[in-house]
This record gives sequence, C-alpha cells and structure tokens, in this order.
Amino acid sequence: MPTSATTLLRGIRKYPLPTGSKPIIVGVDDWALRKGRTCGTILVDLEHRRPIDLLPDRSAATLAVRLRSEPQIQIVARDRSTEYACGTTMGAPDAVQVADRWHLLLNIRQMVERWLARVHPRLKLLPAVVPSSPSIQRITAYPRGPSEMRARAAARGRWEAAYDDMRHRHAKGQSLRRINRETGLARATVRKYAFAESFPRNGVREPKPSMLDPCLGHLHIRVNEGCENAAQLWRELQDLGFGGTSKQVHLWLSQRRAGPAGTTLRSSLIPTDMRVTTPPASPLASSKQLSWHLLREPEDLDTEAAAVVARVLQDTEAAKVDDLGRRFCQIVRSRCGPQSSGRSDVTAFNEWLGDAQTCGVRIVENFSASLAQDEDAVRAALTLPWSGG
Repeated sequence: MPTSATTLLRGIRKYPLPTGSKPIIVGVDDWALRKGRTCGTILVDLEHRRPIDLLPDRSAATLAVRLRSEPQIQIVARDRSTEYACGTTMGAPDAVQVADRWHLLLNIRQMVERWLARVHPRLKLLPAVVPSSPSIQRITAYPRGPSEMRARAAARGRWEAAYDDMRHRHAKGQSLRRINRETGLARATVRKYAFAESFPRNGVREPKPSMLDPCLGHLHIRVNEGCENAAQLWRELQDLGFGGTSKQVHLWLSQRRAGPAGTTLRSSLIPTDMRVTTPPASPLASSKQLSWHLLREPEDLDTEAAAVVARVLQDTEAAKVDDLGRRFCQIVRSRCGPQSSGRSDVTAFNEWLGDAQTCGVRIVENFSASLAQDEDAVRAALTLPWSGG
C-alpha cells in the first residue's frame, strides 16, 4: 500500500512502545546526529540486540542519570572514553565495565597510524623490495594537466603554511585543544601535525578505475609500433567504443613520447616545476594504508602489500612497533580461553603491557599507559564474551 513517510511515522507513533524485560547487559557508544558536530549517546540491550535509548550528549553526567534509572544493569560494554567510564562508575558503580574489542582494535590501528605519520618521511628513504611476482594492475594515477598540477601545488603550499603555524604554536606551549579552537583545523589534523617530525605528505594511493583502462593494451601496442599521434590514437579508441575525450589520450601519451610532439600545447611556456612528471619509482603508501598492512597477518597480504611491509620493516623502530601491534591484535581477537602456548589472554596482555611500556617508542608507551589506566575493562574484554561491536 503506497503511503508517505510522514503518514507511516504518524501511524507508528499512535501505538505504545513494546514492553520487554529490563536490560541487564548494555552497550554504550556515541551516535552522530550530525557527523563531527552534534553527537549523543546510544544505549543498546546486548542480549536482545536492540536500542534502548538515545541521549542528547556524550557527557558523564547524562549517562550516569540514565544508568541510575536501571539499577538491574550488571555489565556495561563501552569504548575507552573517559566520559563513559566516569558516567558508568557514577551511574552503575556495581556494574562490570568491559572495553569494546572493536574499539580496542581501532585504537591500536590509530596509534600505529599516528606513529607512521611522524616517521613517514624517514621510511620513504628505505630501498624498495621488489615483489616476487609483481602485479600487472596499474599502481599510479594517470598524469594530470598543468593547471591541475598548479592548483595542487598551491593547496600543498597552504597546508605547509598551516603546518608551520601549528608547529610554532605547539612549540610556544599552546595545547592541542587551543590550537584546534583558534585555527579551525580538525582535531585529528592538529594531533597528526603536532607529532610529525616534518610535513606529512600524502603517500601513494591505489588509483581508482578509469575508462581508459580497458584501452591500455591497444595503446601500448600502437606506441610500440611507433605511433605517437594522440589524435589518431583517440580516433582508433573511439572505433573500439571508448567514450572519453582526446585530452585523456594526450595526457597519457605525453609521458611516453620518444621526443617532443610537433604540435604540443606550448610546452616551452609551461614552468618546469609545473610540468607533469612521472611519479617516483618507489612511492610509499599513505600512513593510513600502511597501518592496515602492518597489522594484518602475513598470510593475508597480497604480493604487493607484502613487499611494502618488508620495505617498512627494514627500519628497526618500525619492526618493534609492528611486532607490538600484531601481538595486541592477536590477543584481542582471541577473546578468551587458552592460546596455543597454553597461556591465558590476560597473562599475554600483562606481558604485552610490560613490553610496550618499556619499548622506547613514545607513542606506543603513551598508548600502553592509557590502557593501564583502564586495565580492568580491558581484562574484562579478554575474559567475557560481551562486546558492543
């Protein structure tokens, strides 16, 4: 029966909410009314997998008031937010607090990403490891026009100026919160810039599919035969069903000419630093992509990713961070019960915590210190089956 959304909602609201058993095991997490700007708190009955309530903010006081109205609650699964920890302690002091395992895995990846953003310029200098069976798929983006390259260079200059300003403020002793408030930069950007030894440039990303990809075989054959006429190649591709413009073929061919074209678009007038150049032979993935690669199991990596990980692990500090990150992920994913070595997850976590706190890497030590402050909830996550994820 066709009906409008307004009519449907009005009909639903005429009926009272179904009454069920009172929740005993709940999950607490934030929810976004407007992402990045307006957030509240959601309560979920983990036993019946249904939401209980939506709270207007993420404060400890609001959560504590709501939990006091449910005195029968025995277990609260939450992320590692200090507000939720304090709110649970005030509102349900007898309840067992469990750190959500999904958030624990997210936190370790974010920690590795922050460390990589700091040392990324140093890791770029490491020699590349050639994979045993290189992939034939395209790993770099197609070349861009001079105007787009100039726009990118201008944007990069603005971000470098923002980085220098942020570092100057941080060196004067301003807090990250104050810098975030005065500059308008995102909190994640402020934190990344504060711990970066130099301006964190973006790494190479896997290129998105292009309508020129199916035609690469024909283009390579014709260029090898000596054809360097972009207009002619474009007409041939049109006969093969290519629906793009000739500009795409011109840009692709500009990187593969044996010599300058006789009718080029005033290439001599384009500033040398703005000309489209071939990407470096050994680019390094971005910090975010590297963090995913480093924390995955070696058998789950493809050939290209394994070569990238092998390149990064040539750095001594990177090998230490990678080992601690993988160990933590294995402990969290195993959840509970004996491991292959016969040790419990709590024992393995205690050993990991000791190693992390004395590893000599500042970011890892700070992360382990924050876990130590919330170690009861983390240990509960390793011994109880409940998790908000």
